[in-house]
This record gives sequence, structure tokens and C-alpha cells, in this order.
Amino acid sequence: MAEATAIPSSTTDLSASPEGIACEATITDAGPALKRITITVPADVIREKLDDSMGVLAGTAAIPGFRKGKAPRALLERRFGASVRQETRNQIISEAFSTTVQRHGLEPVGDPQLNEKPDDLELSSDRPLVFSLDIEVVPDFELPATEGLAIDRPVLVVTDEMIEAEITRQKHMLGRVEEISDGFQPGDRFLGPGTVTIEGETEPFFRHDRIDVMIPQAEDGGRGQLLGIVVEDLASRLAALGLGDTLTLEMTGPDMHEVERIRGKTLHVEIQLREGQRLIPATVDEVIERYGLEGEAMLREQVRYALEQRVEGEQRQAMREQVARHLSGAVDFPLPERMSESQASRLLEQSRLDMLYKGELDNDAIEHRLAELRSSAQTAARQRLKMSMILHRLAKKLDISVTQNEINGRIAALAMQRGERPEKLRQELAQSGAIQQVALQVRDHKTLDRILASATLTDIPAEEWNRRLNEAKAAEAGAGGSAATTPAPKKSGRGGSKTSGT
Repeated sequence: MAEATAIPSSTTDLSASPEGIACEATITDAGPALKRITITVPADVIREKLDDSMGVLAGTAAIPGFRKGKAPRALLERRFGASVRQETRNQIISEAFSTTVQRHGLEPVGDPQLNEKPDDLELSSDRPLVFSLDIEVVPDFELPATEGLAIDRPVLVVTDEMIEAEITRQKHMLGRVEEISDGFQPGDRFLGPGTVTIEGETEPFFRHDRIDVMIPQAEDGGRGQLLGIVVEDLASRLAALGLGDTLTLEMTGPDMHEVERIRGKTLHVEIQLREGQRLIPATVDEVIERYGLEGEAMLREQVRYALEQRVEGEQRQAMREQVARHLSGAVDFPLPERMSESQASRLLEQSRLDMLYKGELDNDAIEHRLAELRSSAQTAARQRLKMSMILHRLAKKLDISVTQNEINGRIAALAMQRGERPEKLRQELAQSGAIQQVALQVRDHKTLDRILASATLTDIPAEEWNRRLNEAKAAEAGAGGSAATTPAPKKSGRGGSKTSGT
């Protein structure tokens, strides 16, 4: 069987009629929470779809020498037949899948993966089209009770250390990049062209003209991320290098990487270090001027107000995490032994959005954290997948919906945390296909908040909350678990601490 590929896109309106497209489907188990759907679309349906597509083309195509809509069908077939068949094939596959999901009451939680290469599925008006897809679905399980849960509410306060840390963060966000040629230190960057080759292959798996290599900070203990993968000794490897040198190393593709092809494989990396950059933080006066404030006192007042708003969000997130842990521990059902590419990509994108939403990490720190998540144990990833399936089922039971205004509001909040315009972030999310993940984040938060509305809350000091989280983290590490699955307090500056979630 060919390697699974995503369903090809179609620019045609894919909304099916209430009855759906005429097709036959056979559904079998392909593994835990995974179904294989084999679909047969009759030849007469294909003929009708092809005729409709050619009819639309005939009425709109502008062919030199013919009035619009008057070109001979045979000429249109010769000039546009291949593209029309491709577009119609994509439409038929998408409509047939949607029809099958509706008729059989399936609950997909990811994008379907086509088991044939699209170009191998030749569309012909004199024979049926047969294809198969694999789709993740929510398994059948009984939802736990959610009324009256006992939840601790950490009482979090804004400290002077937190204000100082936030001002430092703003100084870095508003800083300028300076070209450097020597004297490299932690936090500086090398840039240059490079390749990644999988062991045993001759052609590079990945190449780029400007790969970014950041020298790890001192507190990272020499560990850094390169191309989204953690390198334990990156700092020592870069210590003796300068512009004009080549960074050569081997790293292992992590088990949670979005690209299955490199999982567990040895990757040979070569990067030519041609440029050097250093971030020069803005001064406090520059930050004040950038935001149009009257002075440092007003800056600190505004930062305190913003942090108070953030602390409220952190308190809410801390309670959501308790609900999530309760739900995950209260139900059990089979999970995939191995993450698919779509599962891994979706979980990592969810983690990225969660970190952006909290607003306490800059882009470099987020990329480093994502690299650590890729290296985390499969058990941790499977638990995150389990939680997403539970929330999917609960949202359906509680009739949770997400409006376009709520999505726009969340994008605006994420943009504010990054210090950029919402329109720019929306464009980035649209290009990466991540707007759906924003909608899922809103849905999950609304679902957990609905459960919290009936919970019994007990206020506890922040110190006690952090102590409990540290003990939970230590216990899980001792049991062989992954710290990535346990919420842990995050340092704010040199003294403050804040709660953080998975």
C-alpha cells in the first residue's frame, strides 16, 4: 500500500447535498482509535460529476477564436481535460468521505489520510472509483461525572520581581538585531545555508539557505534546539566555531517528530556559518517611548495591570488543568501505540498555541520547549492525545460551539502577547493551517470552564500550589514519566514564580 497522504484539496465547493454523494463504504478497525474506510463511487456518479464540471468550464472558458461559452467540447477536453478530471476527483473524494462520516456517525478528530497517491487514482467515466482512507476517531467510552468536582484555586499575586521580568521581556521584544563577526556569546546566533541527510541516503532530506543556530543560554546547561530537535551539547559544539566554519553534527530524529520518516533515524547535519547576529535589548526609555507613556512609573503601573490580567488567566488555567487530570484519570480506552504525523503535528501546534496564549515565553523559548516535547516519551504524547479525545466528546455532550468572533478574539489575544498586529498573525495561522487549532483551543477552554462552573473551589496560597506541583513533578519523574505531562511553575524573573500548564 502506498504511504498515506492527506486528502487533496479542491477549489470547488465541497458542501454535499443533505443525502450526500452516492457511494458505498466499508469500515474496518485499523488500530486503536483508527478506522480504515474503503469507498466505492459508481461510474454513473463519476460521469455526472465530470459532465457538471465540463459544463461549468464550457460556460466560462475564454478560448481564442470562439465566443465565451461556444468552444467545442472536444477542444475543451484536449486543453483542460486533465485538470478537470483532477479537480473533479478531489471533489468526489472529499464529498464521499464527508457523506460516509455523516451516514455512519463517525467522530473524526484529525484529518483523513488517503492510502493511495492521488495521481494513482485515475478518474474515468466508465468505471467506479475505489479508494481507502485512514481516519482517527473518538473511541467509544463512557464519560465520567463532571458535577461538583473539588478544585483548588491558587491565589496568585503580582510581585515586583514579576514586573521587573516583564519589563526585561519587553526590552528584548523591542530590541534591535546587530550584525557581529566575532566575540560570540550565549544568546547570539549563527546563520547560513545547510543540509540534513538521513543516514543511508545520498540526497539531503532537508536544505535551506538560511538556517538559524542560537547559542544556548547559560541556564540551559549547554542544551539547545537545532531545527526543532534538542541537541544536548550544542553549546560546546559551537564554542570553538566562528564565521566561515562549518557546524557538523549528528542527531537522532525524536519519536514524537511530525515527520515519521526521520523518527529514530540518524540525521547528518552540515551548516555553513556565514552570518552572526546579536539582539541588543531596548532601553527602558525606548520602551516608554514605544508605548507612548509619560515615564517609568507609568510603565510599571501598566505592566502591573497587564500582569494582573495575566495572573487571572493563569489561575483559570491552573484550575482547568486540575479538571483535565481528573477527566484523564477517570476514563480509560485504547490509544494508538504510535503517533501518526497528523497526530504529532496537531498536538505540537496545540502546545504552541497554549504557550503563546499564556504570554510568558518568547519565540525562542517556545521553540526550545517544542523541541523538548518532540523528544518526550511516547506515553506523554499519548496522554495528550487521550485528553483531546475526551474534550472532543465532552464538548459534543455539552453542546459547546465556537463562534467566529471568539476565534478572532483569541487571535487578537495571541497577537497582543507576541506584540504584533492580529491581521499579521491571522495570515500566519492561515498559511500554516492552524486557525482550526485556535478554534479547538477556544472549544477546550469553554468545555473545561463549563465544568468549573459547578465545581467546589478552595483557595490555596501560591507557595502551597507550587510545592504540590513540584512534588507531583518529582514523583512522576521518579516513576519514569515525562515532565512534559505535569504542570510546573515557571520562573518569572529572578524571584517570582507562576503556574504553567501542559
